[in-house]
Amino acid sequence: VQLQAFGGGLVQAGNSLRLSCAASGRAINNYAMGWFRQAPGKEREFVAAIDWNAGRTGYADSVKGRFTISRDNAKNSVYLQMNSLKPEDTAVYYCACRRFAAFRNDEGEYPYWGQGTLVTVSS
Repeated sequence: VQLQAFGGGLVQAGNSLRLSCAASGRAINNYAMGWFRQAPGKEREFVAAIDWNAGRTGYADSVKGRFTISRDNAKNSVYLQMNSLKPEDTAVYYCACRRFAAFRNDEGEYPYWGQGTLVTVSS
């Protein structure tokens, strides 16, 4: 599975941004998908994840209520809608694919990763 994340950019605090992750090489309709991020000088951390049919989603406490993960299996894609962005959301955002139906918060459970897209939130 090859993943490509895009949609990052520079936004002011309080604004919104939508990230997309397009998969190729294999259909992801049976796989859980996740978004992770890595801020400068910090470890990569879990942001959000969704199971194979969007029946369950999970979020980091820091983004709960502001971010929404969704997927369109017909388009082999996953999305991350980010609202009320804060400067602390600044990071490179990665999408990842887990070869099981249920999602996990642990990045070690995801063997496939995209290249990342940079989100910068100015104050």
